[in-house]
Formats: sequence, C-alpha cells, structure tokens
Amino acid sequence: MKPQAERPMLTTLLTRLSGPPPSVRALPHGRSRRTLAVKSARENPAVDDGMRVLVDRHWPRGLAREGLITDLWLKEVAPSTRLQSWYGSDPSRWPAFSLRYRAEIQLHEDLLDLLVELRTRGQLTLLCDASDILHSHCVVLRDTIIERRFSRRIRKGAQP
Repeated sequence: MKPQAERPMLTTLLTRLSGPPPSVRALPHGRSRRTLAVKSARENPAVDDGMRVLVDRHWPRGLAREGLITDLWLKEVAPSTRLQSWYGSDPSRWPAFSLRYRAEIQLHEDLLDLLVELRTRGQLTLLCDASDILHSHCVVLRDTIIERRFSRRIRKGAQP
C-alpha cells in the first residue's frame, strides 16, 4: 500500500494522464466509454489507445525509450522472472501460468486498484513485448482488472 503522503501525487497523475472522472465525460444516454485493450509494445500507437501502460518487467529489447509512446510503466505487475522463465511462452503451460500469475498479481492490490481507476476514466491499453499476445500475461492482467471491477461493484451493492 502506498503511504498517505503519495496519494495526492497519485490523484494528480490520474487526472493529468487520463482526464476527469467518467461522470464529467459521460457520453449521451448516460454511458461512458471505458474499454480495456491489449497490444504489443511494438505496434504503432492508435488515436483511440487512450492511456498506454507498459506492463513488462524489462523495457522491450531493441526499442529506444523515445521510440515507445507510453504514459506509464508498471513493471511490478509483470510476472516474476522465475514464473516467466518457467512459462517460456509454452502454450501447453498456459493454464498453469495463468493461475500462478493471478496469484502473484493479487499481491499488488494497490497497482491493480490504480489500473481499475485508470480504466474507469477512459480507454486503457496494456502494452507488453510478447511474441504471442493471446498467451501473454497482458491477457491475464486484463481479465483480472475486469473481474476486479465487477466484483467491487457487486460487493458495494451488497452492503446495507
């Protein structure tokens, strides 16, 4: 958990990078645009990417820091080096990798909360340097963020 002294800086960062809260930017009919995408860090940025967050432990090999357009780099939510080495992008290990990575990222509740908050403020694109995006940690992270958002909503509704 972040110390209280860092909270105002985090709020400023959220506002600066992703704009005002959704209540201020609602679309017609009371709906707001809140989507979550997964992309390769090597893909060219698109206008509708919104906030671009790199979620790899290491900077993508061969890319200059100026060459990658990203708003935030959260290396702490990437799989541990040990887990990534064990997985080795082997599709037969995908189900086990998925479960183990979910357990790992639950240890970073503050960063998951940050990603959920960024998603509520508009388009969020998770970037990683995987050769197989469909079997990358980004997909597991995306699903975890979506599940976390909905589970929070259900818990809030269940309280008196």
